Amino acid sequence: MTTPASLLRLVSLALIWGSSFLWIKLGLDALSPSQMVFARVLLGALVLCAIAFARRTPLPSGRQMWGHLVVYVFFANVLPFTLFAIGEQTVDSGLTGVINSTTPLWAVPCTLLFGGVRRLGLNTVIGVVLGFAGVLVIFSPWQATDVNLGGAAVCLVAAASYGVGVVYAGRFLANKGVAPGALAAAQMLTATAMSALVLPFDGLQPIHFDVPALLAVVVLGVFGTGFAFLIQQSQIAKEGPTAASMVAYLLPVVSVLLGVVFLHETLSWREVAGMAIVLVGVGLTRRKAKVTASEPAKELQPETV
Repeated sequence: MTTPASLLRLVSLALIWGSSFLWIKLGLDALSPSQMVFARVLLGALVLCAIAFARRTPLPSGRQMWGHLVVYVFFANVLPFTLFAIGEQTVDSGLTGVINSTTPLWAVPCTLLFGGVRRLGLNTVIGVVLGFAGVLVIFSPWQATDVNLGGAAVCLVAAASYGVGVVYAGRFLANKGVAPGALAAAQMLTATAMSALVLPFDGLQPIHFDVPALLAVVVLGVFGTGFAFLIQQSQIAKEGPTAASMVAYLLPVVSVLLGVVFLHETLSWREVAGMAIVLVGVGLTRRKAKVTASEPAKELQPETV
């Protein structure tokens, strides 16, 4: 039975992560994609490290753990954060949120590659096929649309990167005796260091001091990349990964509504239909997750922006 506290966490995550695409779109008026990624993970790291310090929670130790963190952070943070920011230069924030909802579909083949499962159930196979059929409906490459296919493809690669990150973390980082808050703090510290390495190549241009845009980046970093991780980890600990993954169904709805209301974006009937098909496909893949929710590979679902 869903408790009021669980419902509050679910709604909070949907609003925070669903609005991330709006903050990214606004933040691009001040920062380049690589500058934005560095700023958001730095702010997220400050929040999470401060909380870990206040709770006297030690960070992970050992070369192997930090080595896995480097790989995980590349696929779960640095690469997708950067690609989504690049994609949103030409793609509406609402549609970006819809594309992000394909992450669970990409996680399915990744689970096979990493040996999480030996075979897929019928519901999972149908869900994946149906989900990617929805993606085709959204893109409709066979006809002229107002969707920038290049930008949308970049966002799709970002969603696929999240899928890799989810499975990798479940295989190599879950159930290692590290407190969730400490793991999240170490994750953001690693992301800050890695994103700093990119700045000399794409982050030396002047910053545009647009106050609303800079405030959007602050919100994205502090809430969307800091507090949201703690809320998600709490939801997983108290309700389990299957219940926590329900936020995936709400994210595209929130992103679309915010894009329409605040940025005056529009979605065609084709994009709405494609979103519905994708979510049905994701729902079918989640039916498999209910049976295997105790598997480590499911413990960090879902990833998002």
